[in-house]
Amino acid sequence: MKQFKQFMECQSGATAIEYALIAGLVSITIIAGATGIGNELSDIFDYVAAAFTS
Repeated sequence: MKQFKQFMECQSGATAIEYALIAGLVSITIIAGATGIGNELSDIFDYVAAAFTS
């Protein structure tokens, strides 16, 4: 019973899960931002390329 109580009071596993969730959310945000910037840069490069050809 004492070991079960110690297990239930242990916070290290919960902390690791919280850090994993935070890292996942940060990576999703970075990917979404990079995708948006990439699309805008592609549009800019297409515009510049069209300006050179005309």
